[in-house]
Amino acid sequence: MNRATSQLRNFARRLIAAEANGRNSSGAKGSAAFPVPEKLRPMLSMLVGNAGFQTLLARALTMATEEVPWLRAVTVTADGSLEGWEPLHAQLTPDKFLEGRVVLAAQLLGLLVAFIGENLTVRLVREVWPKLSIGDLSLDQGEKNENTSKAG
Repeated sequence: MNRATSQLRNFARRLIAAEANGRNSSGAKGSAAFPVPEKLRPMLSMLVGNAGFQTLLARALTMATEEVPWLRAVTVTADGSLEGWEPLHAQLTPDKFLEGRVVLAAQLLGLLVAFIGENLTVRLVREVWPKLSIGDLSLDQGEKNENTSKAG
């Protein structure tokens, strides 16, 4: 099992919170329940194409279902949209629903870091959420943390 790191989970939580705080009605389908992938879609589609985005999101969903089994009810459509959120939102507690979204977003971010690197991932996120404070964020999936400057 490939669990998302705590750094990726924290970053995912920040993106979800930023999106909840800055709701602008730009979505249809499942994007209302989980707008993070929808907001990333245009930038990622330019980078890897529509099929690449769909594949990346599908892989993130597969990885997330190992940790959050109820995500198996969510599917990625051919155009890269997520379907199946609405019934789950009504059935799950808000905390469980949030945790599933966090894990999925963290897996998506982790794949981005693995494929395009931390710097480009952070730049991409800054393009989409320019007001998000990234600060001392480190998305490195390994044990090393390049951004710490502790005296040792």
